[in-house]
Amino acid sequence: MATIQWFPGHMSKARRQVQENIKHVDFVTILVDARLPLSSQNPMLTKIVGDKPKLLILNKADLADSNRTKEWRKHFESQGIKTLAINSKEQATVKLVTDAAKDLMKDKLAKLRERGIQKETLRTMIIGIPNAGKSTLMNRLAGKKIAVVGNKPGVTKGQQWLKSNKDLEILDTPGILWPKFEDQLVGLKLALTGAIKDQLLPMDEVTIFGLNYFKTYYPDRLLERFKGIDLEEEAPEIIMEMTRKLGFRDDYDRFYQLFVKEVRDGKLGRYTLDIVGEEDGND
Repeated sequence: MATIQWFPGHMSKARRQVQENIKHVDFVTILVDARLPLSSQNPMLTKIVGDKPKLLILNKADLADSNRTKEWRKHFESQGIKTLAINSKEQATVKLVTDAAKDLMKDKLAKLRERGIQKETLRTMIIGIPNAGKSTLMNRLAGKKIAVVGNKPGVTKGQQWLKSNKDLEILDTPGILWPKFEDQLVGLKLALTGAIKDQLLPMDEVTIFGLNYFKTYYPDRLLERFKGIDLEEEAPEIIMEMTRKLGFRDDYDRFYQLFVKEVRDGKLGRYTLDIVGEEDGND
């Protein structure tokens, strides 16, 4: 598989805006997909954020393997990174995020109070890759539909300040991918969850990756969803067999689309594609 390169102009502009605006915020909110706690972090943005206080939010926690989410939270907290797991569609999100922000900044707020400065509102910038659920989170925090929501990467293309409540003011940024994925495995994970456009990777490769992953870590899900599947077979043979059994004849593309959609929609249950200790850079 060739190195994936995708860096639209608006993302290059957004990166510059993040660099320019980071000095205007008290802390940075990094939003990632809970199914990809590490793979959905943009290393380019991590570098820009530097030593700025950060709140790491694992969004879509309702779609992720809850045991692995706990492991990842423990892992990040051990590195001194305040971490929160949420489903941004839930009403409780506003209080969870606001409380976490206050806790993150409590030392700074205390020092300001000692100097006689009462800071009412904390300012943050939400950054993350496309399709991590930023628009949904923004709308939830704002209490109304402000950000455009779309189930495809690259929907938000501008920057805007949003008032969540008296405690929080948020600068939205478009989802920003890095210029290219050196690690092919990261590309496959992003493709399987829908973080990058489907045209970027061959769907047969994405499907084979997904089948192999579920065979290894969640075999019961495959047996339950695809009756008669033979997990002893290699992924390409499974694809041919299941395409035939589902009545698709030799239309393998139909099976690719079905499988990937069902994984993304959670029809094969909750799953996490990153495992603590098995990723490069985790030590």
